[in-house]
Amino acid sequence: MKRFYENVATEAADTGHVITLDGRLVKTPAKATLVLPTRSLAEAVADEWRAQGDKIVPATMPKTQLAYTALDRVALRHDDVVREVAAFGGTDLLCYRAAEPEDLVARQNEVWDPYLAWASETLGADLTVTDGIMPVAQDDEALKALMADVVGHDAFELTVLHAFTNVLGSLVLALAYMKDYSPLEAVWQASILDSLHQEELWGLDAEVEDKREAAYADLVTAGEFLSHLRNKTLETV
Repeated sequence: MKRFYENVATEAADTGHVITLDGRLVKTPAKATLVLPTRSLAEAVADEWRAQGDKIVPATMPKTQLAYTALDRVALRHDDVVREVAAFGGTDLLCYRAAEPEDLVARQNEVWDPYLAWASETLGADLTVTDGIMPVAQDDEALKALMADVVGHDAFELTVLHAFTNVLGSLVLALAYMKDYSPLEAVWQASILDSLHQEELWGLDAEVEDKREAAYADLVTAGEFLSHLRNKTLETV
């Protein structure tokens, strides 16, 4: 689409902050007004519109796309998305361990066990660990505890949590970051522990590396989106 505007601005609204293009409100694909909860997030999204050249390229506007998803999809089917995200707890990456070799087993235990201990102590979710890839049934109380936490997120934070779990393959890692237990780079490294071990043995696969870089970019975008979402410092400026 050809760029059709010159000036991009943000304005306070009754329920948050809106973005205008030459004075006209930005709408979502579903024609809802794009209202962001914080000024910080509104400015971050507005910056993506400002950065467009002669043509608007949606792929270069990931925060805008996340905001659209929150309003047009997640807000309208919140309970469905909660169930989808919470389901990661039943098949969490951290619960499926290698039986061998010993160095990989040791590395998984060292990196992953603290996260599961945190989930048990902080979230009340005591998850069962197994060797191999055969499904293991998790305790109902543990899954209920995870569900209770996930359901408390609003549409914007739930959108971020969904993005995190998709990239990391782990609800525990996603919540560990969102609750400030572990930094983004640490949960990312934990999520790719197995593939890093394989690379040490067999070398780097270019196709795998490309996919990993794309996944990491999505993770970073979601992390930045969350930071702006929680940033209240600009609200009274």
